[in-house]
Amino acid sequence: MKIDLHIHTQTCSDGNLPIEEVFREAKKRHIDLMSTTDHDNIDCQERAITLAKEWGIAYITGVELNVTFPYPEAKPVSLDFLGYHYDINNQALKDKLKLIKQYRETRAYQILDKLNAEFDKENIPRFTEEDIKKIQASVDGVLGRPHIANYLIGKGIVKDKTEAFARYLVKCNVPKYPLSLAKASALIRDAGGVLIHAHPNDPNGTSLISLTRDLDQQTKIIADYMLEYIDGVECWHSRHDLRTTAHYIEFARSHRLMMTGGSDCHQKPMLMGAMDIPDWVAERFRQLDKDRIKN
Repeated sequence: MKIDLHIHTQTCSDGNLPIEEVFREAKKRHIDLMSTTDHDNIDCQERAITLAKEWGIAYITGVELNVTFPYPEAKPVSLDFLGYHYDINNQALKDKLKLIKQYRETRAYQILDKLNAEFDKENIPRFTEEDIKKIQASVDGVLGRPHIANYLIGKGIVKDKTEAFARYLVKCNVPKYPLSLAKASALIRDAGGVLIHAHPNDPNGTSLISLTRDLDQQTKIIADYMLEYIDGVECWHSRHDLRTTAHYIEFARSHRLMMTGGSDCHQKPMLMGAMDIPDWVAERFRQLDKDRIKN
């Protein structure tokens, strides 16, 4: 059984393929169970459920929520959590994500203002309202820094996303919407879903590495501050090495947490379905279905 529970789309997030092409590619890669987990956005979930049925792929509703985590011994850090198996028609969840989307758009304008200040220092022509409209036109889902990075590349200001973030988008950043872990947990659980800590040891992403690279310290942070709010951990991830995966499997088992996995594929490169995720991961979701029917 091939499983991938962490995939992004261009239609509702920062992937590189429209959702229809994501499912076409998933079928081509013989994926049996999947979830699209766009950032702070569930607008594509109804379409995803339909496409999964058309392609004969088992599907779990998904979303990736960014959380502001107030670790007592450091400044608050940004962490990602995956929501699965929720009701896509839950009004509280839909309302909160709409609010976050509106905030993201305001934040993007603030980032662009900061970018123009940097351009002034380097004698680079400022971004105009026309540039902003072109960036917005390139976004089907939620506007974010990756979309601005793509535009910087297209304008020839930087050669790739790494340079875009290093030269501009880190310096010009504006804080994301301050969603707490407690609130994220309540939103997903109240909608009938489960909350999973995403890629906790991702060296290139939003992860606990921002606090410590020591795996024992990472899991201590989870044990001390997160267990009340989460239902599981993403053990298999495209940027987790074997040691990380083994460590988090052992931790999840010791605390009776769900274990999930996925490529975190944005289709550049095409990693979808590349993770070796055990079949029994799917069984935990089947049990959720059985429990939902009973209740």
